[in-house]
Amino acid sequence: MPRETCPDCRRPLKTCYCDDLVCIPSHIKVVIIQHPLEEKHPFNTGRMAHLCLPNSTLVVAERLPGKKLAELLKPRSALLYPSLEWLPQVPELVPGGSGACELEQLVVIDATWRKSKKMLHLHPVLQKLPRVSFAGAINSNYQIRHSSMENSLSSLESIALAMDALEPEGGFTRLLRPFEKMVSTQLELARSHSR
Repeated sequence: MPRETCPDCRRPLKTCYCDDLVCIPSHIKVVIIQHPLEEKHPFNTGRMAHLCLPNSTLVVAERLPGKKLAELLKPRSALLYPSLEWLPQVPELVPGGSGACELEQLVVIDATWRKSKKMLHLHPVLQKLPRVSFAGAINSNYQIRHSSMENSLSSLESIALAMDALEPEGGFTRLLRPFEKMVSTQLELARSHSR
């Protein structure tokens, strides 16, 4: 018999983090394009971010038709993604700078690094968006899932950091509350199973 799951976070009831969800309004809309494999992943932080941000949209698709993508993208959109050598050079939006102040929408790809590169390849229009990325060393608290890329964050951690810089008055670090609950619950379960 399948385990009963929460209809909101879609986690098993004993690992549900909904009591720790926060509601954070924002001026900038967050559009999360989630790979279908992430939707089913038990540690789906893109969905967690969407549950906390009323001004967000979650779209599950590896490839979006051009018309659908055009409907999603507002004129002043930026992509939250590192500046990598293989990507076209586009303007970087510096938090607090004039371009960042005019930003209407932050587009986030929620996928593993390998899948996110494929999704970018399939959507050249996303590659051409101005980019928001982080400089310097960054540390993730995502102890239950590891990335192949150095200095990488979960989707939720990235969104919290970017939005906190773009809208400093919004208190977006509160997004980390359900994330930290999920991580601690998972670590507790792992410890209890190893005994």
